[in-house]
Amino acid sequence: MRDQEPSAPTRDTGRRLNTKETAELLGVKPETVYAYVSRGQLASRRDPGGRGSTFDAQEVEALARRNRRDGAGSSSTGGELSVRTRITLIDADHYYFRGVDATELAARYSYEEIAEWLWTEQLRRGVTFTAPEASVAVARRAVESLPEHSGPTDRLRVAAIAAAAADPLRFDLSEEAVLGTARTLIPTLVAALPPKRHDHRDEGPLAQRLWARLSGRTPDDPSLRVLDTALGLLVDHDLAASTLAVRVAASARAHAYAAVSAGLGVLEGPLHGAASGLAHRLLLEVLDRGTAVPVIADELRAGRRVPGLGHRLYQGEDPRARALFALLEDVPQAAPPLAAARDIATTAARHTPLHANVDLALAVLTVASGMQSSAGETVFAVARTAGWIAHTLEEYGERPLRMRPSGHYVGARPPQPLPGE
Repeated sequence: MRDQEPSAPTRDTGRRLNTKETAELLGVKPETVYAYVSRGQLASRRDPGGRGSTFDAQEVEALARRNRRDGAGSSSTGGELSVRTRITLIDADHYYFRGVDATELAARYSYEEIAEWLWTEQLRRGVTFTAPEASVAVARRAVESLPEHSGPTDRLRVAAIAAAAADPLRFDLSEEAVLGTARTLIPTLVAALPPKRHDHRDEGPLAQRLWARLSGRTPDDPSLRVLDTALGLLVDHDLAASTLAVRVAASARAHAYAAVSAGLGVLEGPLHGAASGLAHRLLLEVLDRGTAVPVIADELRAGRRVPGLGHRLYQGEDPRARALFALLEDVPQAAPPLAAARDIATTAARHTPLHANVDLALAVLTVASGMQSSAGETVFAVARTAGWIAHTLEEYGERPLRMRPSGHYVGARPPQPLPGE
């Protein structure tokens, strides 16, 4: 049985519309009209004199006004899905967390502090996240059972599932319970990853603990600052593909661990969280060959998109990349990959007006720190978990199962014969 809000009682004005008229007034396809009915947003009545349904004109007009006001309606030509949110705004090559410039937040506050701000709109100075030993033990055992070649997202996804299995109260979707889950899940994910250094200690800021899972080198303060800032910058970025998956899961009232798992499943794609790994390998090739020209030429000749360049939401340089490049200037070992990144952007600009994005900046950090090419994917996933929790909380406050788009069937029309006949 589907969960849905009961239809509000409507006043029958005597004027009723058929399905076609209703669809035209709402600016949607006829099948979407029935999706509104199934979600409890519109009441229908069978027409005694015909075979179709009719709809109260006043109720239809009210729904049309509401869709226009909220920006949540889809056009008959197939407009993009729009979801109301108070978390992140992207506007004119800047982005904001709850109205505050995100790059300024990341420059002044730690990842944990920014996460708390995103979740509660309150700033808790000096907050650090700690994981229960029992949860970490279960997650580590699960991760250790994976094949050696498993990628970082494989490990994080398994760790999240294991942590969920260890939490019998995970189905409590109250805000207090979900916040408690968030504050322990993120450090559990980090602690479950195999360390690169034997002298690591699971204490202090999350960036420091994560560093030990990404690099065998002892970090200096400027490098840790870049990593912590990267985590803060990547906390959220509006409705990216993984975040949409999280909201769909939360709309179905999946618990927080399951919502995060949904996000991790989407993140692994090369067009999303794994994109920094492609930029990492590109940087290494440029450093090996001494110039970006032949490397970019090879990419263009093969018809491939140059990794680390361009973003569909920004006309100019990605503000996250700009912030990280500025901090990387203070990291001595970052000088060669930073110069290579600029060479890539300058060389590519001769052919296409694309600017550096955050994947290229993450690649500079990972190359400079002796990390594997998959390290940027790990940073992205850990950082974005906080944003996914924020969207999960927001979606729990909305009507259940509201994200149920209608399919536009284009297959063979029935009736068709049984297969094999």
